[in-house]
Amino acid sequence: MEKASGKPQQPRLRLLAALCAMFWVIIFYFHFAVLRSGSPMSPPEQTLPFSSSLPSNSQQQHHQQHIVVDSTPDDESRASHSSNLKLPLESKPSDARRAPPHHPLPSASNSSIPKRQLPSHSSKSMPPPLESKPSDAHRSPYKTFPFDRALQTLENKSDPCGGRYIFVHDLPPRFNEDMLKDCRKLSLWTNMCKFTSNAGLGPPLENAEGVFSNAGWYATSQFAVDVILGNRMKQYECLTNDSSIAAAIFVPFYAGFDISRYLWGYNTSVRDAASLDLVDWLMKRPEWSVMGGRDHFLVAGRITWDFRRLTDSDSDWGSKLLFLPAAKNMSMLVVESSPWNANDFAIPYPTYFHPAKDADVFVWQERMRKLERKHLFSFAGAPRHDNPKSIRGQIIDQCRKSKVCKLLECDLGESKCHSPSSIMQMFQSSLFCLQPQGDSYTRRSAFDSMLAGCIPVFFHPGSAYVQYTWHLPRNYSTYSVFIPEEDVRKRSVSIEERLKRIPADVVKVMREKVISLIPGLIYADPRARLETLKDAFDVSVEAIIDKVTKLRRDIMEDDEDKDFIEENSWKYVLLEEGKTTVGAHEWDPFFSKPKDGNSDSSATTAKNSWRSERRNQASA
Repeated sequence: MEKASGKPQQPRLRLLAALCAMFWVIIFYFHFAVLRSGSPMSPPEQTLPFSSSLPSNSQQQHHQQHIVVDSTPDDESRASHSSNLKLPLESKPSDARRAPPHHPLPSASNSSIPKRQLPSHSSKSMPPPLESKPSDAHRSPYKTFPFDRALQTLENKSDPCGGRYIFVHDLPPRFNEDMLKDCRKLSLWTNMCKFTSNAGLGPPLENAEGVFSNAGWYATSQFAVDVILGNRMKQYECLTNDSSIAAAIFVPFYAGFDISRYLWGYNTSVRDAASLDLVDWLMKRPEWSVMGGRDHFLVAGRITWDFRRLTDSDSDWGSKLLFLPAAKNMSMLVVESSPWNANDFAIPYPTYFHPAKDADVFVWQERMRKLERKHLFSFAGAPRHDNPKSIRGQIIDQCRKSKVCKLLECDLGESKCHSPSSIMQMFQSSLFCLQPQGDSYTRRSAFDSMLAGCIPVFFHPGSAYVQYTWHLPRNYSTYSVFIPEEDVRKRSVSIEERLKRIPADVVKVMREKVISLIPGLIYADPRARLETLKDAFDVSVEAIIDKVTKLRRDIMEDDEDKDFIEENSWKYVLLEEGKTTVGAHEWDPFFSKPKDGNSDSSATTAKNSWRSERRNQASA
């Protein structure tokens, strides 16, 4: 009975268990499948694609500002932090060039070059993002560069200094000011102290003969560019103490004055000491690591050959500054550059005219237009008896025989050759001024003659055409006459007849072109600033900034010229816009590089130049 009554209970228990199981299944299904699917919150463990984790633009800008505020205030820590910064989350293809962080400049450091009052970035609006360019498509969307901020300032149209900021290194005074304090040692033959006075312009010139205008004329040394440009940089309107926004970095080293102290009677160790000290100091600075010095520039008011010693022999000439690996990355502004090297750039020799305002320039230009010029051509100079390749002897012979040539022979002790008034008076009375090579390719006289409105006649393309490409037109026939040296040497050309064949209306146009070039060939008074005109300093700084900006863009776009041949440097400066390939050129015979042991070597050239300088200074 008990067995019979217990059997029916098992199916009921199984049924009850099944119903319970189904109930819990429904509960769990409802909980996970229905309730959770309607929840606005994603599971904490959910993995999102990388692109989905990028912050918004506003988040990026907040993060950028946070980074800047937290950075250390000193230059070294700031530059190091900036150069090591890698923020992949901030980079999107449409955001590859971000607006720079909006923050005030740090306080000025105690610089040997005083800073003008700088524009405050905190008072300026954020520049708009850079527009993408076709070339940007090749750039990795996540790659940043330590000079990004400097390039981004170009896009801030409300900032007159955008893309023009210059950072000046605060060098120890041994590299500049101490040399001026000890100015008597800057030359072996003359006291240079008077030539470093008046911010490097020298003593004012008297105007007893009425050759000059009323103001702005000084007895300026042809090798004073170091000081003139150094002082001019103090007046530059876009100085900054924030190197991360600088378009270029200036090194206020008086390289020309440094080497002039030790060219005679000193061994190579002494001649190289300051240069080695300088590059050691620079390479320890955080600003150097940004581009390895390729955004740095300095000035040396001498010819390039004074800084290109090839050996460590004491008998070799000059220093090896421009051959130091670090210096090869920098750009050096010299009064004569090398046709075969890429790290030096020629800027004009200083003239005697240093105007303080635009009106001084305009008055002088108008005066040069109205002058009566009674001489067809003129020449001031001496023969080079020790140089059989020089054509000066033939030029002097032709001038002596001509009734329309004015000659100042400088090897007979004639003081007029060293009188600014006499030289400028001769140039002002001439239509054409002959400018053969000096002891090197170039002459200060070329710039003095153009200042006088006289059309220069060159006999070697290295005297101007491949030198001053920032300051003179590429089409040299618009402002000058070219007569190949060989034609004069072989006596196959009469200079007088060649010049007489130029029509009078063409001469007038050429002279007007020369006069129009005057502002960009002179250095304004460093203690003042021209209002609208660009002087030689402005032209040079603008060219350096353009050079560095182009290099930075090429680095960003991986578009640097890998096929550049440095020995053909002179050819590259003559290329038309957009072209990068050089080939055979009509001037190749002029630039056949001197071989070792050749008497026409760069060392011999530099020594001859120094000998000429000794003559000039002894009579000054």
